[in-house]
Amino acid sequence: MDVIEFVERSIGTWRSQRSGHNLAFSHFEEVRSTIDIVSLPTTAPEVIELCKSCGTEIANAVSPFQMSWKGESDWDENEILEGSCILIPIPDQSEPNKGKLLRSQGYAETIAAVSEYRITEDNTFILHTTYDRAAAEEKIWFATPNLRFRVSLIKTSDGNGVLTASFSSEIRSLSMAEKSLVESQKQETSS
Repeated sequence: MDVIEFVERSIGTWRSQRSGHNLAFSHFEEVRSTIDIVSLPTTAPEVIELCKSCGTEIANAVSPFQMSWKGESDWDENEILEGSCILIPIPDQSEPNKGKLLRSQGYAETIAAVSEYRITEDNTFILHTTYDRAAAEEKIWFATPNLRFRVSLIKTSDGNGVLTASFSSEIRSLSMAEKSLVESQKQETSS
């Protein structure tokens, strides 16, 4: 799998359940959210602007997308967790399973970030991001086309200590037409 296929497989609406451990506060948190991932054209003004701000040629960008999320945490029941960011993969020309991921908003700090990604032989997408005060590592893989898992670590800036660790299971929300298609495919394979 290359990054284009990874993004294509990620497009859609996902229901996510994340369990997080904040080691600094010895706290466990459960977050339920909806994540929307939509494809963007390379001609979109926000895509062009993010490439410019990161000093990257738009010609090197592939499969830009926007990710939006809205969720609730059991830590603070009154807080609504929501946000949105633009993400742009920039594959390495010599190694197509590696590259950079431009992000209008980072995971550990809410500032623009440039991450390094690679896709392993077992199709796991691994993302490393270094911030001013922390470092983040995410791993995302698909169990089925409509079920994916994500593991995230936030580490100290030197990478030696872990501040938070989380595991998410994400299930794609299917439209009625998609549900009918999946059901008919199941019936075909069982007969």
